[in-house]
Amino acid sequence: MAPPVLAAQPIAPEQLAPLETVLRSATPDQLTWLAGYVAGFRAAGAPRPASVAPVPPRPRLTILYATESGNAEALANAARKAAQRQGFAPRLLDMADATPAMLTDAERLLVIASTWGEGDPPQRAEAFYAALVADTAPRLSGLRFAVLALGDRAYVNFCETGRRIDARLAALGAERLRPVNECDLDYATPARVWTEAVLDALAPPAEPGADVIRVDFARATPAADAPASPPAIITEKVRLNSSRSTAETWHLELSLEGTGLTYEPGDAIGIAARNDPALVAEILTASGRAGDAALAEALTDRYDITTLTPPMVAAYTALTGRAEGFAIAGRQVIDLLAEGAVPLTADQLTGLLRPLPPRLYSAASAPEAADAAVHLLVSAVRWESHGRRRSGVVSVDLADRRAVGAPLSVHVKPNPHFRLPAEPDRPIVMIGPGTGVAPFRGFMQRREATGASGRSWLFFGARQFTHDFLYQLEWQEWLRAGVLSRLDLAFSRDQPEKIYVQDRIREHGADLWRWLADGAAVYVCGDAKAMARDVHAALLDIIAAGLGKPPDDAAEWLRAAQRDGRYKRDVY
Repeated sequence: MAPPVLAAQPIAPEQLAPLETVLRSATPDQLTWLAGYVAGFRAAGAPRPASVAPVPPRPRLTILYATESGNAEALANAARKAAQRQGFAPRLLDMADATPAMLTDAERLLVIASTWGEGDPPQRAEAFYAALVADTAPRLSGLRFAVLALGDRAYVNFCETGRRIDARLAALGAERLRPVNECDLDYATPARVWTEAVLDALAPPAEPGADVIRVDFARATPAADAPASPPAIITEKVRLNSSRSTAETWHLELSLEGTGLTYEPGDAIGIAARNDPALVAEILTASGRAGDAALAEALTDRYDITTLTPPMVAAYTALTGRAEGFAIAGRQVIDLLAEGAVPLTADQLTGLLRPLPPRLYSAASAPEAADAAVHLLVSAVRWESHGRRRSGVVSVDLADRRAVGAPLSVHVKPNPHFRLPAEPDRPIVMIGPGTGVAPFRGFMQRREATGASGRSWLFFGARQFTHDFLYQLEWQEWLRAGVLSRLDLAFSRDQPEKIYVQDRIREHGADLWRWLADGAAVYVCGDAKAMARDVHAALLDIIAAGLGKPPDDAAEWLRAAQRDGRYKRDVY
């Protein structure tokens, strides 16, 4: 048992060393006895030190984060722990629970913000962001701040949310300590270095003669080479669409036995990506590295060989003098290399590429029903562009190259903001077309296993009833058993005009408003670009009608529901 780390201590190191030796080896009973002994020793009139310098108050620090998938939240927690070790009194704030007014009495501020979609703030941070950029935002004079922005260079508006927050804080009178730090997918090391530098810059000057305690930030986060858990094993793999469907959706079951992994309904399962061997071979040939076995292995498991970004094109042009102004729309890395046709060294090639990130899939099961396993719902992504066939890295790997019995390196990505209500009697509304229905299957399994009494309503949509009704028999059985209270379906291609889930929401708007007024929690999962936006608009329409008030009031009602945890979205 290690003694607590104190920000300041009146005991000299030569006195503290033997004391720590005793305390580290003491049993709980011995520690209790020692506490009483020390108290009695003082009460008996033991000599006291002439004076003890008062412990100065710890400097206050606010750490504010905006998170979509949990990365910014994890970094904020790591920064909080590092700040505590360096003697700060940190306050951790989720933008979902914060207002700009809460920053008016802050002195030091760290902001860690993700960008979502095409430059938007994370959904849970929307209200804070809107209030920050509004004309009514408070002045923040006297605040010193730094911003860490997370993003993906594959998107045009890379790190846009962090950039805008940085600019807005400065416009409100706050003092910028250093330029906004922009991180791509390989953010772990840059974030750690940034945390160390900013905490150093924010720390108050040391008193003359005081010892400065350095913090080993490298140990503040898990080691990059920490041993991975044993692999999961694919135990079942079934295509759910009929052979006549234009979609290709797979149900997979992964045994977690021996992995030590646990999950909750709503969590995501991360799968370590593995590139298509045929594409790896094309990349090697196009870069003049055909036959390089070591490089082939690295390209298969460690580097993203599909995503093409503007910085990558610029770096390739600077390196080779070729492909200046290469248009990246609809193109991938192989297109750039084939266009330039310049031999590269292994280091030159890998220096152009980004790390290969894992892919996340919502758990389509609850542990109570899966028996030491987790189920996934995976849509195989295939398309053509610029004369080449393209495919999703993990989805097609699972569909085409991973058989039953194959191992998979996986991890659990907790999603605490997309969980069932704590109250088992609270009604829930689930909106999940296509593979967006995955977490709701887990929700139903959990509610069935626990005997939850709350009503449940599912809106599901796909292309055709006959070919694409995913988990049809299970939903119908839950409906008959009363585990599922109501089911509304939207099959877009079963009639001349396309019908989507947002159309069903509007069609049953009066009933849905009654559920919402009764306190129902609403969950949306699936496509962010179209479905989630259209569903959000439909919800605003029925709320405005139910309230009998204008759209602005409906928007505020929905924002309040989001703050209260009754409107949750897991969209991508």
